[in-house]
Amino acid sequence: MSTAVKSAVKTDATLAAAVETAREAAVSIAEADAVGAHLGMEMVQDRVATHYFECAALAYRGWRWAITVARVPRSKTVTVSETNLVPGEESLLSPQWLPYAERLAPGDVGPGDVTPLIADDPMLVAGFEATGDDDVDQVAIWELGLGRARVLSAEGREAAARRWYEGESGPSAPIAVKAPAPCSSCGFFVPMAGALRSVFGVCASEWSPSDGRVVSLDHGCGAHSEVDMDAPEPERVTAPILDDFELDPV
Repeated sequence: MSTAVKSAVKTDATLAAAVETAREAAVSIAEADAVGAHLGMEMVQDRVATHYFECAALAYRGWRWAITVARVPRSKTVTVSETNLVPGEESLLSPQWLPYAERLAPGDVGPGDVTPLIADDPMLVAGFEATGDDDVDQVAIWELGLGRARVLSAEGREAAARRWYEGESGPSAPIAVKAPAPCSSCGFFVPMAGALRSVFGVCASEWSPSDGRVVSLDHGCGAHSEVDMDAPEPERVTAPILDDFELDPV
């Protein structure tokens, strides 16, 4: 009910005075000593109001007992309509429920897990042009060497490229910032095929932390094939060395 409608409802003196009736109803459904002070009353509509009481249970800090009372026209008898435990502004609440398909996050999929099919996923488009004849369409797929009903859409490629470039595979990763040279000049860099070739490739260096992962051309690490560490200068000893364990022949 909107605030405007609530404000138009006049306070019912009979219902407002039914604090003890409402308290008795709260005590009947609560644990011992779980009903605290009366917090006020709110008119719901004509001859219907809700009394609120503090919930003193330690497990429900900030919650309130909400007891709705009512009376029939031209009657002074108050009856209890509903009893509820409702959260307040500072109550501890469980997270909002999300469907399984929306609850999964990147990295959550483990061995044996299967993600739900999204038929109209904007990240994918059909891998071939359907003719309406299932047999012909299936043959066309395999003859083209695709073997996939759907492939990445332009939106899907852009999302993947942005995610990779802005993450640990891009130039802003800590290891890339301190790298002596970019991946584009490394012999272990394997360019990708397709539309992402101009920006990404795969690292094939077993010494690199990015081995087997997608990296951008301007990514980098210390395992670059064409760089070398600064070798220290050999130490020169100018003072004579005395060996007390050497025996002089007589």
